[in-house]
Amino acid sequence: MKVLFYGTPEFALPTLEVLLRNHEVVAVVTQPDRPAHRGQRVTPPPVKVRAEAAGLTVLQPPRLRDPGWPERLASFGADVGVVVAFGQILSRAVLDAPARGSINVHASLLPRYRGAAPIAWAIMRGERETGITTFQMDEGMDTGAMLLTASTPIGPEETAGELAKRLATLGAEVLIDTLARLHTLTPINQRHEDATMAPRLKKTDGAIDWTRPAREIANRIRGCNPWPGASTGTTGGPLRIWRARPIEGAIAAEPGTLVEAGDTLVVASGEGLVLPVEVQPESRRSVAWAEFLRGARLGAGARLSAP
Repeated sequence: MKVLFYGTPEFALPTLEVLLRNHEVVAVVTQPDRPAHRGQRVTPPPVKVRAEAAGLTVLQPPRLRDPGWPERLASFGADVGVVVAFGQILSRAVLDAPARGSINVHASLLPRYRGAAPIAWAIMRGERETGITTFQMDEGMDTGAMLLTASTPIGPEETAGELAKRLATLGAEVLIDTLARLHTLTPINQRHEDATMAPRLKKTDGAIDWTRPAREIANRIRGCNPWPGASTGTTGGPLRIWRARPIEGAIAAEPGTLVEAGDTLVVASGEGLVLPVEVQPESRRSVAWAEFLRGARLGAGARLSAP
């Protein structure tokens, strides 16, 4: 099939790769180059880099809703559009530019976790299973009729970044199966009353509230890895916690207080205890919790606070 591909981050790359092997990609639409990393150097999105290496036509419209874009996209003569983590809401005219409309590869089992950050929110809300859904796109936010789904368990300590890599690969497989069976699949309307939302993450979503239960805190830490990172405050400055484990048990200490547990220190929460595993002090590298404690001079009774 002739495919018009929309995608921007690394998550979209496995699907682009499988399309390059199995179909004809007539053009790639991706987000404009933007400042990134510490130096804020203008950087092309990963999809652009791969598409240019493959010799594909690359389009980077700031707004696909601007006049003229539906006609330009239609001129490529695509059979179908494939959208994977593109980053813009598409109008009906844009969606209908390919002959058979546009298909989205979404990283959740719809209708749960519609929105920009389904992987992070599934983890933060304690889900044990997620997956991929391909669906026919309409003008709503992930509201179109479903084509195929595939589920996968979420590991008990799996981070959002780790899960995203697995789902990116699974998404590519489901998309190729969807295209192969497109003429026989019967789209299934979503039960909109069962929908949950997964809005784009903000930096403030990573703030740790130690009054919450330990398992909920550990899930938030996993869901905010790699971005925005879960943060707390110490007497020596802000501290990112990249990995942690919940520990059952009750200790008479205020939430956020460091307490002894065997040969280490753990953090009291609103319910249970949290054992940090990997942390990163401000402007320093990530280290194991034990190494951080040796240099931080924090002892039992010290308090972690809002970042």
